[in-house]
Amino acid sequence: MNQAHDPLLTTPVIRADDLCIDYRLGKTWLNAVREVSLAIHPMQIHGLVGESGSGKSTLALALMRYMSSNARISSGTLTFEGVDLLSYSEAQMRSIWGHRIALVPQDALASLNPSYTVGNQMGELLQRHTDRSPAQAQAYAVEMLRQVKIADPELVARRYPHQLSGGMMQRVMIAMALSTQPRLLILDEPTTALDVTTQAVILDLFRELVRDPSITAGAGALYVSHDLGTVAQLCDHVTVLYAGEVMESAPVADLYVRPLHPYTVGLLASLPRPIEGQETRLSTIEGVAPSLADRPHACVFSTRCPAALDLCRAEKPPLENISAGRMVRCWRWREIESGELSLGLSPVTRSPQPIAEAQAATDEITAHPTRVLNVRGITKHFGQRTWIDRALRRKFRPIRAVDDVDLSVNVQSTLGVVGESGSGKTTLARCIVALETADKGEIELCGIDISRDLSQRPRDVLRNLRMVFQNPESALNPYHTIGQALKRPLRLLGQRDGRALELDQRVAELLESVRLPTEYAGRYPGELSGGEKQRVAIARAFAAQPALIVADEPTSSLDVSVQAVVLNLLKDLRRTNGVSYVLISHDLDVISYLADWIVVMYLGQIVEQGTTQDVYGAPSHPYTEALVSAHPVADPQVRGKPIRLDGEVPSARDLPTGCRFHTRCPRKIGPICQQQEPPWQDAGNRHFIRCHIPIDELAALQTDGEAHKA
Repeated sequence: MNQAHDPLLTTPVIRADDLCIDYRLGKTWLNAVREVSLAIHPMQIHGLVGESGSGKSTLALALMRYMSSNARISSGTLTFEGVDLLSYSEAQMRSIWGHRIALVPQDALASLNPSYTVGNQMGELLQRHTDRSPAQAQAYAVEMLRQVKIADPELVARRYPHQLSGGMMQRVMIAMALSTQPRLLILDEPTTALDVTTQAVILDLFRELVRDPSITAGAGALYVSHDLGTVAQLCDHVTVLYAGEVMESAPVADLYVRPLHPYTVGLLASLPRPIEGQETRLSTIEGVAPSLADRPHACVFSTRCPAALDLCRAEKPPLENISAGRMVRCWRWREIESGELSLGLSPVTRSPQPIAEAQAATDEITAHPTRVLNVRGITKHFGQRTWIDRALRRKFRPIRAVDDVDLSVNVQSTLGVVGESGSGKTTLARCIVALETADKGEIELCGIDISRDLSQRPRDVLRNLRMVFQNPESALNPYHTIGQALKRPLRLLGQRDGRALELDQRVAELLESVRLPTEYAGRYPGELSGGEKQRVAIARAFAAQPALIVADEPTSSLDVSVQAVVLNLLKDLRRTNGVSYVLISHDLDVISYLADWIVVMYLGQIVEQGTTQDVYGAPSHPYTEALVSAHPVADPQVRGKPIRLDGEVPSARDLPTGCRFHTRCPRKIGPICQQQEPPWQDAGNRHFIRCHIPIDELAALQTDGEAHKA
């Protein structure tokens, strides 16, 4: 078939022009999406990016005509395959949903029925929208599971959703979405909850399947995401939303290389990248996005724009078509394009803090000359032998979450801990702070041995060791004001007998240290944004002036712009307060930006440790190499040689023999990997790798796979 003359492949699958969407709050209709225009073509993946509250999900669901009862499309046009979709009734839309338009949601587990097997759910969908018999539908469901590269699809089809891993469930959702050969795929943050290695495999599937007309019949896809790296590597075209309006839309290569709107420039400048120098800070976008009721009548970005003029605050700029496929809404885009206007959003370097000042901040934690934390032989297993095991004489197999781990953290430094889900990162962190009691091992804080049991730790230990959790929503009591939340650790661990005036003054100082107004002390958590709540959680951790803070995924739930603020804050507080961090994150860019030392965990073991530069460079452990390879780079011109890991992470209850990574290792050298535990090898500069492959051979193998410009 000549695709150039096939109308199915040249006409937009869906087209929106001047689309406006409103929500009814009480008796008032408030505009959420204003005059959005976009077109998605066959075999094209169209990215939709923007901060939380920008209207991404609202727009994506509106394109499906699948909106909440208090939402409406108030004006504009929406055509699907040349047909006016706004004229369709809900009954007519039901014949399109799941058939011609399919959705792959963010949470696969919540979208699958726990009472039905995977095969039954897929078969029901196929029988509803095709003329296949039950037997034919089941057979085709198995074939679609095979298409998305699920091993043993016949077995998976007989399983229930809870019996599958997150990556497997997401592949099942993709198979379901593609099984009816839809013309439009809506992908709403489909990889957010997945490990970077699983995400890489899923993105490869999207790329392959959407662009294969034999599978999708020339479908187009809308990919909604806050991850600018993923969009750069996956999408052909990208639209940037802010406060419900299109700020910029362009082919992905043009937008990333030459952004023309200040908001886009700010988002890209906020991305953490591996940067040498402890005092380098990320650019940030000041302020917060306006609420639905407070959006400016002129340029919606003017209140946060570093280049705003009086004109920007008085009159709304038009969405201009400036070239084929490129649009921008800004009064000053011509100055940005020509280089006349510099937005000053490049990374900022601060002068190093005087040594004397830094030393004064660490007077209380210098009991040990170089180390704030030493961990030796920490082990944590879950489960216990039951009477059934004894009666049946079954071998007891505990879940070996953490196995004989050693690590240390220097004064005023950051240790980064990376690895997939199930690697033992969070369990290790909880053992350090004693939220879990380790089975054995020793923990030394500030040169003093401390108990593994929380109840046996004195107040000084509790004061010196604090934790910042991943989800600030659950970390703050919704019934306590911010002031009450900050006073509690002061009373329990610090100024127990402090007067109210002194406590209020200390609360004000803490709020100022995390760049929040002092009047926030009287607010409740529900009145703060996600980024503001996380800053309060950080302030609470600093309240008792600890020596070490364990931060478990502190930025994973934040927008890239808010993430930059929090990362800068953590780096500033480390510099001024002399604190050290144990930072856990699945985002390698976050780790490389803040950490000076990295440990890589796999199935409860550390497989590599060293400086950030050494761990990111060659040689690395094959597992680390795969993690770095899988991480999407926010530059569409950078194309690496991908390394994809086969299979799922083995169960920590039934560990592989020999090297624990050998079942998935792309560089396995033979029976030695299966039979013998690998030794530690010294790669120099205290850089250690747990692997059978000699260091020189690892370096030679990995040098060939470095990323290159396309």
